[in-house]
Amino acid sequence: MKTFLNKIRNFKIGSTLALLSLTAIWSIPTVGLLITSLRRRDQAETSPWWDVFIDPLNQAWSIDAYSKSLESGMLDSLVNTLVVTIPSVILPLLVAANAAFAFTFIEFKGREIYFAILVGLMIIPLQSALIPVLRGMVAFQKATGLQLTGNYPSAWIIHCAFALPLAIYILRNYMLSLPVSLIEAARVDGASYYQIFWRLVMPMSVPALASFAIFQFLWVWNDYLIAFIFVGEQKSVMTYRLLKLLGQYGEGWQQVAAGSFISLALPLIVFFALQRYFVRGLTAGAVK
Repeated sequence: MKTFLNKIRNFKIGSTLALLSLTAIWSIPTVGLLITSLRRRDQAETSPWWDVFIDPLNQAWSIDAYSKSLESGMLDSLVNTLVVTIPSVILPLLVAANAAFAFTFIEFKGREIYFAILVGLMIIPLQSALIPVLRGMVAFQKATGLQLTGNYPSAWIIHCAFALPLAIYILRNYMLSLPVSLIEAARVDGASYYQIFWRLVMPMSVPALASFAIFQFLWVWNDYLIAFIFVGEQKSVMTYRLLKLLGQYGEGWQQVAAGSFISLALPLIVFFALQRYFVRGLTAGAVK
């Protein structure tokens, strides 16, 4: 009872109403898209989606748009997107965690200078590096006979490379908040850097790892440019498939609405599964 009364006393109606209003406004396009994808095409073409709330009893619902979008190759594109996204999340996390550990706990000459240069790399736009990277991959193919362009590894390399500066920055800030005495005690007990990293630092850094994993997953999942240039149409991801669903004259707009919600499902699951780590991972070490 006391807990309930304390919650009532601490309840700030102004802030709550403001947040609820912002959430409602932000959700309006998503709600409209969902309703449009579930209505019969003839009704969706002749009346706006908010008629569902004005006259809810005279509405006919259908999942034809979802069936057509799935038949048009959305499931294959879902598999392709997973193949691009999962390694593009795991690889930068592994590399960045090792680099952040070195920048935090290992003393070496020029450490702060290297870290400052690394942070500065975050301002380089991805689009400005596409042509040099593409030429480099072509030169690599001529030298080794291994083709990267048109295959998944090319997208993994690009996403990993451009994610590393931010990943190292976030993870290092978090590792700075870890108790140094625990690391020193492990060193006194004879633990190697490898053991300290895998048995102490990595388990304690789960919030930061999860925070960046959410960011990276959403960025790669919603990416169109990298997948289109370096993977190609033959292994099309969901963003490219949505463009194809629209058609030359925009006749497939309802299938695009349905396909958008198919592509939205997995990112929502990932976000809600990891959201409890999100704020902790981003704010830890921010005041150091």
